[in-house]
Amino acid sequence: MDSNKIDEIIESQRAFFNSGATLPVKFRVEMLKKLRDTIKKYEKEIGQALKDDLGKSDYESYMCEIGLALSEVTYMIKHTRKFAKKRRVRTPLAQFASCSFKKPSPYGNTLIMSPWNYPFLLTIDPLADAISAGNTAVVKPSAYSPSTSSIIEKIITECFPTEYVAVITGGRKENAALLEKKFDFIFFTGSQSVGKEVLSYTAETLTPVVLELGGKSPCIVDSTAKIKLAAKRIVFGKYLNCGQTCVAPDYILCQKSIKDEFVKEVIAQIKSQYGENPLKNPDYGKIVSEKHFNRICGLINKEKVVCGGQANSETLQIAPTVLDNVAWDDAVMQEEIFGPIMPILTFERQEEVFDILKDKPKPLALYVFSSDRNYINQVLDRCRYGGGCINDTIIHLATSEMGFGGVGESGMGAYHGKEGFDVFSHIKSIVDKKTWLDLQMRYQPYNRKLYAKLLHIFLK
Repeated sequence: MDSNKIDEIIESQRAFFNSGATLPVKFRVEMLKKLRDTIKKYEKEIGQALKDDLGKSDYESYMCEIGLALSEVTYMIKHTRKFAKKRRVRTPLAQFASCSFKKPSPYGNTLIMSPWNYPFLLTIDPLADAISAGNTAVVKPSAYSPSTSSIIEKIITECFPTEYVAVITGGRKENAALLEKKFDFIFFTGSQSVGKEVLSYTAETLTPVVLELGGKSPCIVDSTAKIKLAAKRIVFGKYLNCGQTCVAPDYILCQKSIKDEFVKEVIAQIKSQYGENPLKNPDYGKIVSEKHFNRICGLINKEKVVCGGQANSETLQIAPTVLDNVAWDDAVMQEEIFGPIMPILTFERQEEVFDILKDKPKPLALYVFSSDRNYINQVLDRCRYGGGCINDTIIHLATSEMGFGGVGESGMGAYHGKEGFDVFSHIKSIVDKKTWLDLQMRYQPYNRKLYAKLLHIFLK
């Protein structure tokens, strides 16, 4: 799509928003219901698109994308009216007689740029939040997941007029063209490198932005952990979507005394969950593109493979792989893996973990497997990261009751549920001053004796 056409869409959305059409809560809820019903209508087509792009099974597509998207839309349908209400707050006595409140207001024209790894979920979730908050939206799905982008375009075009919600497909050219335009708010999910580009563009126009990025999310396993259960849950989280998950455990920090037992259980769990030959498993997906396939294969040090390592360049599949005796200067530890490789590093004492992590970039997620509640609390207090789980992986993002987002290098801002409504809103602070009384004390000429008395009262 050329730049002029994009300008036309943005201008039409600006006019639609300025008309006040998106402001009534009834309208927002009706649009969310329409979106929910249309997603249900095309559920099979969405599943097929995810199969085409990422090799996802029907079960995984519903569990990790369609079902979660419907859950967020339904949550916003139920709660938008409450979220949109003004919120009364206490008024200082010095401002008598008045009342004070905070009023959520939509930003206006928003841009949502979504990634390829969960292309449906990570488009629909922020869109539901944007609609709930009363905005218009331009949606830009990833070029790496063309089948899913196509069904997203079909759903949104059927649901909404272009002046309300529009889809723009394409690649880098379209991304750059969109970022050069003036939006009221931008929501981006993707890599750290592209996130930096987005931030540099938004700095030029002083546009508020949310960045949902990633990073090398550690998974700590100490000697008190239930090893078999830990291995089962870590294998699920690590190899889901072939490791192409922003909150997947990137690497394992395992206490040395139980490392061999843990590795043995991980290998057993890979065989249990994916079979003796995972590349023949019809429910095991694929890497999104040849470019990403080659990058991930380049991170596998065959001398350190203790499980997996097989790859099929024709199907773009890489078997669930475990690397043991990994060092911090190995290639696999120099970047976010975003693939089905599990590097295992060790520590001797629990306290060492804090020294290891203190100078690392702040990750999107952190997981700790332990039965030592004191140590778990130390990890929660002393480590800096977006969010995570205790004795599990990934599931903290599967709720609309908690915000999801990163910190530092892993992102800024959070969404889902109430946090999603708020992040797509500007919260206005309002004082409603009454007209039936007007105290003279703030006007000149000042009464210094009265000021001293009032100061004494307020500081008591």
